[in-house]
Amino acid sequence: MVDIALGTALAAIGAGVAIGFAGLGSGLGQGMAAAGSVGAVAEDNDMFARGIIFSALPETQAIYGFLIAILLLVFSGLLGQGEGLSTEAGVVAIGVGAAIGFAGLGSGMGQGIAASSSVGAIVEDNDMFARGIIFSALPETQAIYGFLIAILLMVFGGILG
Repeated sequence: MVDIALGTALAAIGAGVAIGFAGLGSGLGQGMAAAGSVGAVAEDNDMFARGIIFSALPETQAIYGFLIAILLLVFSGLLGQGEGLSTEAGVVAIGVGAAIGFAGLGSGMGQGIAASSSVGAIVEDNDMFARGIIFSALPETQAIYGFLIAILLMVFGGILG
């Protein structure tokens, strides 16, 4: 049986929260955008490429969660070499995972809703493409905030450094 410190185990939970919730938001957002895109393609076959673009936008939330999860695993000693984390740093790691996980969840779902609506608007008015991209990109900011807070928590919480 492998004996790991409590802080390292908490970091594993933080990594799971990071990718689990961010991935959930991303998947739901992509599903919403893809559902809108399928309807748009049914009306206008030329909408396929634009539908793919809008469906891919919510993927970034999962990427942010994945990056934070990898950083937690590496710097906790679970991947590669390291001595593990203190209990205090492990508690910070859960906060790190929550910061990006929950921000990614909400952001991904919001981005999917905006992207789905944008695809429908483009079917009606082809000039809506650029504006649709802008509206769809706006919910991304919440995930960026969560990503930045997660990095700051790792730096000042003793995980990175």
